[in-house]
Amino acid sequence: MATPPPSTQQPTPQQMAAMQQQFAAEAQKKGMTAQEYANWQRQQLSADAAKQGLSVEQYVAKLKAQALQQHQQKLAQQQQQQQAQQQHSTQHEHGQQGQQVPISPGAPDKKTLAVAKWLRGQDLKSRTCILNGQRKDMFKVKRALRALQSPAYQKASSKKSSLLPPITSASAATEAFKLLPFSLLALRINKIDPHEGHDHDKPQKRVKGLWTVRIEQQQEVREDLHYVWLYEGPQWKQKVYAGGALAAIMAVVMFPLWPVKLRLGVWYLSMGMLGLLGLFFTMAICRLILFCVTVFTVPPGLWLYPNLFEDVGFFDSFKPVWGWQEDKKKKPTKKSKKAPTDTDSISNKTKTKSSTPTTEIPTPSAPITTSSSDTGTATRRDLTPRVEEVDDD
Repeated sequence: MATPPPSTQQPTPQQMAAMQQQFAAEAQKKGMTAQEYANWQRQQLSADAAKQGLSVEQYVAKLKAQALQQHQQKLAQQQQQQQAQQQHSTQHEHGQQGQQVPISPGAPDKKTLAVAKWLRGQDLKSRTCILNGQRKDMFKVKRALRALQSPAYQKASSKKSSLLPPITSASAATEAFKLLPFSLLALRINKIDPHEGHDHDKPQKRVKGLWTVRIEQQQEVREDLHYVWLYEGPQWKQKVYAGGALAAIMAVVMFPLWPVKLRLGVWYLSMGMLGLLGLFFTMAICRLILFCVTVFTVPPGLWLYPNLFEDVGFFDSFKPVWGWQEDKKKKPTKKSKKAPTDTDSISNKTKTKSSTPTTEIPTPSAPITTSSSDTGTATRRDLTPRVEEVDDD
């Protein structure tokens, strides 16, 4: 068996000292001195070599080769692990196109919420779309990227208490925008036909500019893509409204437990409201009776508070106090235009000729005719060339 070439690299003095210390520690564990432990190891090597039918030198060379092979395998595994880690970090940072990264739903961190809140407050020219039967706001990616690279974002991120990540390039803006789909705050969408596959007799009416969209499985970041907002912003208003509605319901339900003075005040208030409502109906009936009487006695009829039921303000409904009934103006009927007769056209032409002087372009075979508004007569001039015969003297 060919033995592998010995290593040319010699151990350093520090390594030699560490090996000697380790050898002494192992000998001490066995309860031997260093020399006794060395002799015991030689005997073990000789016995193992004899079992395999090899000499001691050959057996030692074989052990060295195995140790070298194991060391190389360990180095190869470490290199593979490092390459895998580098590839994973590169994909996470640069987001290679076409690479699908699984999105794990969870609570977004403060930095992602800060980016979403800042973009939500910017004018991204959002449009309304229909997603799963609900109205949502959608925007274009290029406007979000421009906003992230704007001076306003640089000013907001430079504050001490700001949680916005610093952005110095287009790639950094893309990475900041990717925080939104990773946290399910905004997702990529695509336009669909809501009536696709339906058998409609007539085409359904659509609202112009209102898209029906769906969420795409693969989330990409390109300037020509559209995203939909799933982040609604702080919900404190909804919480306040819900708390107020719940408090009002509990107050009405627990009305029997109110103090006597409060219940008495509510009773007086309700009676006052009923009195005002009854007064309103009485006034409406009286004004109708007044109009029915005056429409026959003093036509066209008199109205009390004529603007009471008109679409005007509260105070304008009682102005003026009275007014006469206004007749609706009849719309004028469109008369059919009659075609002009021959006599009308001739008279119109005559008036036109008499009012303005006209001149006809002469032709070799036609005489020139001119008309003047002063004389009112037409003078005919024959300008065609003629040959006159002259008699001999």
